[in-house]
Amino acid sequence: MPSDTAGSWTPVALSADLPPATVIPAWTPAGSIALWRTQSGRVSASSDRCPHRGMRLSHGFVRGEALSCIYHGWSYSPAGGCIRIPAHPDLVPPETIRVAVHKVEESGGVIWVAVGEPSASQPSLDDLLPLRSLTAEAGIPALEGAAGAKIGMDGLIPIANCPWVRLLSTEQAGRTLIHVMIEKDRSPADRVTASRVAEAVRRQAEARQKEVA
Repeated sequence: MPSDTAGSWTPVALSADLPPATVIPAWTPAGSIALWRTQSGRVSASSDRCPHRGMRLSHGFVRGEALSCIYHGWSYSPAGGCIRIPAHPDLVPPETIRVAVHKVEESGGVIWVAVGEPSASQPSLDDLLPLRSLTAEAGIPALEGAAGAKIGMDGLIPIANCPWVRLLSTEQAGRTLIHVMIEKDRSPADRVTASRVAEAVRRQAEARQKEVA
């Protein structure tokens, strides 16, 4: 998807890359976030800075239903409120201590995050399955050139010589995050082929990017 989509949905990760009780860094048009899943399976997207000392929350850890900063262990709920300060175990943290959170949806094996209020629902990808994610050191135009097709309003770039493979793409400040999607009911051999084709498109896109740099 284009990089100016604040207020619309951004595909930040695949569901398979975020098992229960884990946190990973992710990116939206408004900047980096901490993407995390509680032990019970709920996905949350929080600001990537602890308000205490500014440590990245994506470097923290998840216990139960809370995300904790790795520095002093301040813990936050999926709604963003601070719920525990280990140095003061008897203190009920004031409501003013909180991190910003973003709207998050999980659909078809893809995790989508919106900054602000999206004007529409995330694109429907019901006929596709996510295969893997990769990052290209290239922008969308170079990726389109390598794939031989233009990006659609749904953020998908079809691969001209392999039309059952599509690249769900979003720019990230000079690079592009790619989620490789394939049509349902494809064989294991097709999945291997799709992964190799996507890798080849990435290499070609990076070569094109260097030519115009």
